[in-house]
Amino acid sequence: MPRSNLIPAATLVLVALCSPGTFSARLQAKPDQGKGSSRPDTRPGERTFTASCAGCHGLDGRGGERAPNITGSAKLRRLSDADLAAIVSGGVPGTGMPAFRSLGVAEVHAVVSYLRFLEGEDKTKGLPGDPTRGKAVFFAKAECSSCHMVQGQGGFLGSDLSSYASTRSAKEVLDDIISPAKNADASRQAVTAVMRDGRRISGVVRNEDNFSVQLLTPEGTFYFILRSELQSLEYQSRPVMPADYGQRLTSSELNDLASYLMSVGRTVKTAPALREEN
Repeated sequence: MPRSNLIPAATLVLVALCSPGTFSARLQAKPDQGKGSSRPDTRPGERTFTASCAGCHGLDGRGGERAPNITGSAKLRRLSDADLAAIVSGGVPGTGMPAFRSLGVAEVHAVVSYLRFLEGEDKTKGLPGDPTRGKAVFFAKAECSSCHMVQGQGGFLGSDLSSYASTRSAKEVLDDIISPAKNADASRQAVTAVMRDGRRISGVVRNEDNFSVQLLTPEGTFYFILRSELQSLEYQSRPVMPADYGQRLTSSELNDLASYLMSVGRTVKTAPALREEN
């Protein structure tokens, strides 16, 4: 099943599973992992995951053509081990997630433990710099906050970046920063709407059709402008997103900036996120 059809349906079912059933309750008591070990032995879970799950979700759990990312999903991280166990055992009806009823309780618990290990790996690995320094770059030198908002702070002209890098790799984030033309949102052009009454309204076009234009100003004000009231739209020659960060920022500052966005994305509060569709 295509991912676009799978994720929204799976999200609804996962929320419904937040009250685990009888099978889930049996998984609440975890076996003793042993004293003195730095982390639980994930090899049994890895073997089962490789045999039963990796064909769709990938060996690292980051998804593929047939199934979504299950190690970088904030929604799944907020589910209890019992909830995850119920999903592994019972599947997700109406989606491409099958039920693995042939797995025993111990095998299901091992898979869940391995998923938690992968989540930890995904959450901490891949930060190329210092998120604290990156925050200073975002709000000061790079002036990203003049257009973009993060966790309620910043501008309105660009997209909210609070969850932008929650599942992106460092390379993907850096590519978006250095080459904004590849990013449809970042490549939006600033425009000035010249009204028939002489007024000029500057901002970014959020939507337009044959009858109207919706404009967002840097102050966060939306204007719904009828074509009949509009004399012309004057487009700036360059996208709003600066294309020279590769020259303006050092490689260290770029890595710090990417790390800040990634760290914020991975710690986004997910209580409201459980109710939204991807």
